Amino acid sequence: MDHAAKEYDMHDPATRRRVFWLLKRLTSFSLWAKKRDAWEVFTRAYENAVRTWPKNAAERVDADLLPRIYETLSLYTKGVEELGNGHRFVWRTGEALEAALDTSGTVHNFLYTHPDYWERGAQTAPYPDKVEALNRLLLASTYEGDYAPIEVPFGPQKSARYSSPGALLDPERYTYRFYQLAYPVFPAEIPEVPGGTDIIIRSGQRVPVDGIWEPVSIEREKALGVLPLGIRSIENNGCFNYLVSDTKAPNIMGQWSEVDSRTMRTTTHWRLLWEDTRYNDGVIPDESEYFLEPMHIDSATATQSVKGLEVRTGDVCPVSGTWEAKGFDVKSIEVARGQVMPDVLAPSPGSGERRVHWVTWRLVKAAGDTVAATT
Repeated sequence: MDHAAKEYDMHDPATRRRVFWLLKRLTSFSLWAKKRDAWEVFTRAYENAVRTWPKNAAERVDADLLPRIYETLSLYTKGVEELGNGHRFVWRTGEALEAALDTSGTVHNFLYTHPDYWERGAQTAPYPDKVEALNRLLLASTYEGDYAPIEVPFGPQKSARYSSPGALLDPERYTYRFYQLAYPVFPAEIPEVPGGTDIIIRSGQRVPVDGIWEPVSIEREKALGVLPLGIRSIENNGCFNYLVSDTKAPNIMGQWSEVDSRTMRTTTHWRLLWEDTRYNDGVIPDESEYFLEPMHIDSATATQSVKGLEVRTGDVCPVSGTWEAKGFDVKSIEVARGQVMPDVLAPSPGSGERRVHWVTWRLVKAAGDTVAATT
C-alpha cells in the first residue's frame, strides 16, 4: 500500500521533480540495457553451475530452469534492440520486455526450491552461500520500479502502477525480506517538471502517445449551473505514471470502501506532461546521470575527519580500512576504497534465525591510521 500523501505530496515541487526524474530513469534505454547485460552474466553463471556443481551437492540448482533463463535473455535482447530505435511497444502486454519481466520473475521465484529454503514460490530462509552468489547476480538485473512502463490491462479492479509517490520515493520500498535494492542517487539539480500539455484523456480511453502523464481532476464552468462550458481549473489527482501509446489509460486508487472492504478504483483524467520521443532517431544520448554513485571521500583525508564515518551495504567504500557492522556481533572486516560494502549473515533479533542483513558499516580505523574512530 502506498504511503500517505502527507509524506510525499504531489503538490510539492521537489517531490514532483523526483518522481518525474525517476520515471524517465526507469524507462531509459540505458537502464534496460543494464538489465539485459546483468541477466546475461547471471545466465552464464547459472549454466556453469548446472554443468560443474557436483550432482550430489545439497545446493545444486535445477537444470530444467535453464530454458526459461535463456528465453528471458532472448526477450531482453530483442526488447532492448527495439527500445534503442524508439519502439516502446515492447512494454505492452505480451511484447518482449513485458514478457522478459514475467519470465525473469518466474526464475527468481523458482531459483532454488529446496524445501528448507523455499515454499510455494517464495523464499523462506537465506540461501546457501553458493546459491546466494547466483541470486545476487540475478538481482543485479532488478531495479525497484522497473515495472513502471509495463501496461496495466484496463479493468474495474485494476489501477495505475502508482497512486501516490511513496512507492517510488520511500527507501523502505527498496528493502525486502532477504535482499535490498539500491536506492537511486539523485543529481544535485533536478530539472523542473514540464507545465503540461493540452492533451487530456480519461480512464479507459486510448493513450495517444508514449510519455509521462499526470492524473488530474477538472473543474468546468457552467452556464446557470447546468451546462458545462470551458475548463476552469485542473488540479493534480495523484502520482505521475508512464503510459505507453495504444494502451488504455488506467483507473487510479480511490477511497477505502467499508461496504466492500476494499480500496475502490476510480476513473480520472490524465494530462500529458511529457511526450517520450527518445531514441526515435536511433541515437542514445548520455544517460549517465541515471547511475550516479554516492559521494566518495578521498582516503588521503581519512584521519580525524572520518571519525564515525558510516555507509550502508551496497554503497561503494569511500575509505580503505577496518569496518564494523553496527548492531551485529560479527567480526570487523577490511575493505578497500572502491569496493562494494557487503551484507552480513547473522542471527535475527528474537528468532535467532541466521539471515542475510543489509547493515550500516562504521569505520573503525582508516588504512595507515592508528587512531580508531569514535562516536
